[in-house]
Amino acid sequence: MPRGAVIGLGMIGRHHARLLQSSPRARFAGAVDPAGDRYEVVRDQTLVFGGLDELLASEPPDFAIVAVPTEEHLPAVRVLAEHGVHVLVEKPLAANAAAAAELIEIVERAGLHAAVGHVERCNPALLELRRRVKAGQLGEVFLIATERVGPFPDRVRDVGVVKDLATHDLDLVQWLGRSPVELLAAQTQHRMGRPHEDLVLMTGRLASGTSFNSVVDWLSPAKVRRTRILGERGMLVADTLTADLTFYANGHVVSEWGASQALRGVSEGDSTRYALSRREPLLVELEAFLDLLGGDPEAGVVSLREGLDALLAAEAALESAASGETVRPMSRQPTAG
Repeated sequence: MPRGAVIGLGMIGRHHARLLQSSPRARFAGAVDPAGDRYEVVRDQTLVFGGLDELLASEPPDFAIVAVPTEEHLPAVRVLAEHGVHVLVEKPLAANAAAAAELIEIVERAGLHAAVGHVERCNPALLELRRRVKAGQLGEVFLIATERVGPFPDRVRDVGVVKDLATHDLDLVQWLGRSPVELLAAQTQHRMGRPHEDLVLMTGRLASGTSFNSVVDWLSPAKVRRTRILGERGMLVADTLTADLTFYANGHVVSEWGASQALRGVSEGDSTRYALSRREPLLVELEAFLDLLGGDPEAGVVSLREGLDALLAAEAALESAASGETVRPMSRQPTAG
């Protein structure tokens, strides 16, 4: 049974620690945080370490979940790789694409298993949405649209809304559309007096020809997490806060009210809210990573290369917002520093 550690006991790291301690498939090797276990989630306080060196001094763990601030991902992975530790790195993969490319190079050179924690892919509503789209329920897909808005989270210090939140959406549109972002245009706003942006509007096209748009902000007083895919046969809408998935079918009912029918474009059909089995996405992510460590080539993890793709698209969005021009993320090839 592999031994796993958590690096960082902040807002997300504490949940990783909770799940890892309860997993029947791994043993908890400890947690690292200079601030200690401020949320009191580690059952055995002798397994809380102030630094990586302390954790690695005796017997290094088999794997580690890296949940430190984004700018610290690369230094942490560098040290862990030197000790042969497999890594699950929280998103975004690194502070910038060049650092992400260097991180990937380090992991590959060490011959380690690794993944990035784009946990939204493990949401039951999105998993079922993707399955239904792949099965052809919508027919040809026209549009993928996401909305991720809410109040500012105090946990964020080192990045803006694009890299912290919009990387979720830029990963999702490529995963759901099964195609990379080809063109992207964005606008940002700075309303809170921070050096980083707190609102972004993105629109673009996947290489497959599917259009997408995403609205992401830290300014809305209500939290919304919604993904919808529009196709020739109707629309699927996922609410990832409640893990609900609803299908709105194109109708075949002829309206006798001509003006109303003309304005609708398509007629309104039946709507179906699906009953889904709901499991905690972070637990699903952990189990997929353990499958990877166990040698499963089909483990449902997000690869480091996919994490880099999301980061490249995020940097393209920032570039577009600064220049006012449409950007091609696929043409931006980072060089490891």
